[in-house]
Amino acid sequence: MRQYFVYIMSSINQTIYIGVTNNLVRRVFEHQQGAVKGFTKKYRCTRLIYYEIYSDVRLAISREKQLKSWRRSKKNTLIEELNPHWDELYPTLG
Repeated sequence: MRQYFVYIMSSINQTIYIGVTNNLVRRVFEHQQGAVKGFTKKYRCTRLIYYEIYSDVRLAISREKQLKSWRRSKKNTLIEELNPHWDELYPTLG
């Protein structure tokens, strides 16, 4: 069964990036290494601070779009409900 992840990356100064992937470990590593040009490389969003798991890619993409449309305060509340200190979650991935 495939898994899809909606995830939030953060920089040191809490600039955030929201994305979707089918391989969270690989994708976070790519962000951390600056392997992909774009927003996360430019703003150094290298810390995984939040993620959700889906079995349907359409639901994951829909959720990503929903989160991107939210105001920043609502995004912060979502993050802080599960990760109040914005801790790096990458080491906890299996």
